[in-house]
Amino acid sequence: MSFITIFENNIHMVLEITKDQQLKLLHFSALPFNQAAIKSKSMEGRFNLVEVDIAGLDRPFERHGTKYIVTAPGCRMKYDSHKDYRNHLGRKLEFITFDEETGIYVTSHIQFYDEVSVIRSWSEVMNKGRETQTLTYISSFHYTGIEKEGILPRDKKMLLMIPHNSWQRELDWQTYTLEQLGIGQSQPDVEQRSSKAVGVTNTGNWSAKEYLPMAYLENRETGTNLFWQIEHNGSWHWEISDQAAHLYLALSGPTETESHWYKDLKPGDCFASVPASVGVSCGNFDSAMGELTKYRRIIRRPNKDNESLAIIFNDYMNCLWGNPTAEKEFPLVDAAKDAGCEYFCIDAGWYSAGPWWDNVGEWQESRERFPNGLKEVTDYIRGKGMVPGVWLELEVMGIHCPKAEQVPEDWFFVRHGKKVYDRSRYQLDFRNPQVIDYANSVIDRLISEYGIGYIKMDYNIEPGIGTELYADSIGDGLLGHERAYLAWLDSIFAKYPELIIENCSSGGLRIDYAMLSRYSIQSTSDQEDYRRYATIAANSPSGLTPEQSAIWSYPLTHGDKEEVVFNMINAMLLRIHQSGHLGHIEKERSELVKEALDYYKSIRQDIRKSLPFWPLGLSKFSDTWVSLGLRTEDKLYVAVWRRNSEEEACTLPIEYTNGRNCSVKCVYPGYEECSYSWNGINQTLTVILPKQFTARLFEITLL
Repeated sequence: MSFITIFENNIHMVLEITKDQQLKLLHFSALPFNQAAIKSKSMEGRFNLVEVDIAGLDRPFERHGTKYIVTAPGCRMKYDSHKDYRNHLGRKLEFITFDEETGIYVTSHIQFYDEVSVIRSWSEVMNKGRETQTLTYISSFHYTGIEKEGILPRDKKMLLMIPHNSWQRELDWQTYTLEQLGIGQSQPDVEQRSSKAVGVTNTGNWSAKEYLPMAYLENRETGTNLFWQIEHNGSWHWEISDQAAHLYLALSGPTETESHWYKDLKPGDCFASVPASVGVSCGNFDSAMGELTKYRRIIRRPNKDNESLAIIFNDYMNCLWGNPTAEKEFPLVDAAKDAGCEYFCIDAGWYSAGPWWDNVGEWQESRERFPNGLKEVTDYIRGKGMVPGVWLELEVMGIHCPKAEQVPEDWFFVRHGKKVYDRSRYQLDFRNPQVIDYANSVIDRLISEYGIGYIKMDYNIEPGIGTELYADSIGDGLLGHERAYLAWLDSIFAKYPELIIENCSSGGLRIDYAMLSRYSIQSTSDQEDYRRYATIAANSPSGLTPEQSAIWSYPLTHGDKEEVVFNMINAMLLRIHQSGHLGHIEKERSELVKEALDYYKSIRQDIRKSLPFWPLGLSKFSDTWVSLGLRTEDKLYVAVWRRNSEEEACTLPIEYTNGRNCSVKCVYPGYEECSYSWNGINQTLTVILPKQFTARLFEITLL
């Protein structure tokens, strides 16, 4: 046997080539490897670097249930070779394993990123045999021993944090013990195996409709953690369970069991899994999210929007509600300009005289709404020094859209020989070149005729498990569509590099880094209650970078100044999606909007390079106090919201001063009306907000 030992960017990684020429991943951690921590009595079928399942093969040993261990030929793959080299991102490892009987070869790709404790991992399967093989599962990352550091029982030391996600309840993190998840220890250490897996799955085209494709695992005894995200815009699966005295983590894209996916590999065919990123750190959730934030910035498409952090006005939320007209837009444009907005987006409805939900698809201006044409309004926006934008939902076509009956059926998802409906829309299939031509024509026309520089790309259906057309499986059709959609996005940004396209899916139901490595900005929610939005806003930098996290700020037509302040602070450390009837609110309140936007412009260059922290921990919707912080080398920005707390005071631990002296100032609103005190010895900020549902923004300068 021989060992391959790697230490890169504070990641300790150890692999073993056994005497039987099998390749095992023994260690992936922020801590050095302790071989004595491995309690398994045997390596056979365990600790596999990759799990790959081919139909028609036996799965021996202790698999139990449908867990993704002891796959075949995964459990018998042999080591062939490996490469260890550097590219422009950092160190790159490629391990090749093979199965002699089937001719299946797998290349396991592990990409490091300089100065970031995160890797990207994916698997590439090739059939070098003489027969077609049906692939039903391939891991993107598989690691056994996630609990092995420390001496305490795993049930006492391990915590798993899972980000639940749903419409108007995005980024709702919950923390679990192993016992609460139903995988508490019930057998001797060396015999641990069961049929229960903690599995989190998405099936369909709404990648984050129930969970974000990420999670965080903490070892409280050792003060270390493991965290991950699956970078896919469709079906994905991860699971944690037990095998041979240890717990394993398996990350993948679509699967046959969960997602109706399989892929026939003819001789010479190759298939690449969806990528997943995995990171480690010593410290708490803040440190893990700091590493993930740095990584997300590296893998993202370079673009000016994430450097400039332009302020967008959108006429939807607490404003026109999808019912725009030229008459309504002109005063809104004036008010948005006066407030300091830089982009103005006309939201849904501009293409239809009346109800528009089930007739979308032609994307032609409505002359009833815009008697002199939409261009009159977009020219007016540009004349005010702002960039015009519009709302689109380009992946669907309404069932009453005339074009839907004029095009071939293979433009759409089909199952059981029939077009797939959801919410009175059809799902377009971006594998079809004619669909691509159609999508390109819409984008080209909006830019050439109206000078559009911003598109809010919405998506409000769930077409389910996929399409049966031109695919080995229904899930394979879905995966092909999703990859084709990403390729289309790449082509659009190559053609129009200055164009900003917002990723919106009924708010935040496609928060994933397949999308967000392309899109520069993400709608986080359709939450209509600004008081509840504070939780989504505060938690959002866990799911995406602050400069991509679009937060609605929508002052009420009838409210008071504290309501405006609360609304504005929701967005001021992230990306401002301004809305509300700004022309209809009192002067004092409109001045507070402008004050907030002016201050935002002075700090947005800090926001784009900052790392998040949570003085009170991640927020829950029931929390009476909420806080979010951003840290740079010399400054900390801290937002604090008091909701319905009976207590008027809150003390915030601030752990990122590095022992330096501090100067603290309440920077918004200018009238303050609060008391605060910096406590240098114990590094805390105490804030007194006399009224419920109030908020303040603080700037801490490190001296």
